[in-house]
Amino acid sequence: MSSRAKRDSAAPRWRRARGRLLRFGSVSVALIVAFFVAGAIYVATLPSVGDAQQRAYRLLALHHDTYAGPRPAAWLGDAVVAVEDEHFYANFLINILDGAGRAALATLDDSQDPGGSTIAQQLAKQLYGHGTGVAATLRDIGLGVKLSLDYPKPQILDMYLNTVYYGHGYWGDAAAARGYFGTTPTTLSWAQAAMLAGLPEAPAAYDPLVHYALAKQRQRHVLDQLVVNHYLTAAQARAAYAERLGLR
Repeated sequence: MSSRAKRDSAAPRWRRARGRLLRFGSVSVALIVAFFVAGAIYVATLPSVGDAQQRAYRLLALHHDTYAGPRPAAWLGDAVVAVEDEHFYANFLINILDGAGRAALATLDDSQDPGGSTIAQQLAKQLYGHGTGVAATLRDIGLGVKLSLDYPKPQILDMYLNTVYYGHGYWGDAAAARGYFGTTPTTLSWAQAAMLAGLPEAPAAYDPLVHYALAKQRQRHVLDQLVVNHYLTAAQARAAYAERLGLR
């Protein structure tokens, strides 16, 4: 067969392949658009999050503490972001998709908590009730989206730090800093901040007053994440790990 004949026979195959590719692309775009439209409709049906700050106040009052108020997140905020939600300050869509993906994986794994993965999703779960299963995960994701749209990042992080449970009966970073170290959140050392940031994942298991060795392992992980996310150098992380915590 001549070269021209070969080219002529290859042309229909290329056109058919291109047609299939275009159809596949069109279907994919349509599915993505449908997914986001369905997601937007679902989010719109969820309750308002305009009372999130008031819920944070009430949650702490319920546990006999007071809200510390807006303040710079300082090193504790950086440590929490590094270990809990490294895309917290990234593009809104990237943060939401990353959190939704991790939450979906956690839901499929019975050994993990199926709650929200991003800080906004965890805050939603903290303020708007706990649940289990896919429905609860979707609700946490949706409410996390609403929180992210309604509040600036520093306020979301501040509400999270003020209301999360750090173990040993300490709700909120003010109570935890005072109870564990006799200090305030804004004066924590990197060593202390990394220790506190690691507690919310499993407060009882990592309680440094009861399970010190496990707490130090978790602190090491937080410090490693601070290095990965360029908050600390490796040398600074090693120094923080070796530092005395001053536990009370």
